Amino acid sequence: MSEGRRRPERSRQPANRPCTYTVSGQLMAAKPLAAGLYLVATPIGNLGDITLRALETLAAADMITCEDTRVTHRLLERYGISSTLSPYHEHNAQAARPKILERLAQGAAIALVSDAGTPLISDPGYKLVRAALEAGHMVTALPGASSVLGALAAAGLPTDRFFFEGFLPAKQVARRTRIGELVGIPATLVLFETGPRLADALADLAATLGQREAAICRELTKLHEEIRRGDLAALAAAYSQGGETRGEFVIVVAPPSAQAAMPDAADIDDLLRRALADASLKDAVSAVAEATGMARREVYQRALLLAKTENK
Repeated sequence: MSEGRRRPERSRQPANRPCTYTVSGQLMAAKPLAAGLYLVATPIGNLGDITLRALETLAAADMITCEDTRVTHRLLERYGISSTLSPYHEHNAQAARPKILERLAQGAAIALVSDAGTPLISDPGYKLVRAALEAGHMVTALPGASSVLGALAAAGLPTDRFFFEGFLPAKQVARRTRIGELVGIPATLVLFETGPRLADALADLAATLGQREAAICRELTKLHEEIRRGDLAALAAAYSQGGETRGEFVIVVAPPSAQAAMPDAADIDDLLRRALADASLKDAVSAVAEATGMARREVYQRALLLAKTENK
């Protein structure tokens, strides 16, 4: 990809519709956009959490590609925007992507949004952005709402370094294996989870990560926003006993303490057992070595000793 391949930028007004938006009852005219792909962050709950730049871009775009047109339509209706909507999600991305690229090649200005928050965070936008760049089109991001950063800021845990995991695997064995791989990461962890799986996920996090502080952020920016803080074991118990599981959740977990940064032999054995449950010896050793920071040779020797002991 070379900057020299970038197509000349062209500004023009989309035909046959008003490029306007309304803020606090005042009608605003949007300036024409240069051709290209615009990644526009949208509110994660409260529709007031959108930037003026985002509104102007959405109003001037030739087309807005979105996960669910019904969700995005509510946002556009709130601000009096009449731009054309086109679905782009994991189920139609392969077929829709060439059509979007064709529009870009024709000089269109296209906005990409997710249902909520910043595009490309746990949605299929990456391949579209990659393809647009490879074709030489301008791609720019309009920052705004993000549940990842909102939860991290409100959790009361270290923010100088964090690791975004996204959703953990749904099945328990795979989930425990993945959590084992996160043990030694020296950063605050940020994860997404669904309500029905929340209690089980917290129980597995507590069992593997130990007594770390955490925060459960539910329905951020919405009417029933709730943030519960405590150690993982206490939070797991609370949600297993009837904590509210409706809505969208972000889990924030404190980094390991200096003493916990290097697991002991028993911890290594436990991680190996979980990894070996659904992976080969080679892959299990690699995963545990990466997660703990131990030398692969040492983990391999531990795995051989574990196998010998448990096969007696």
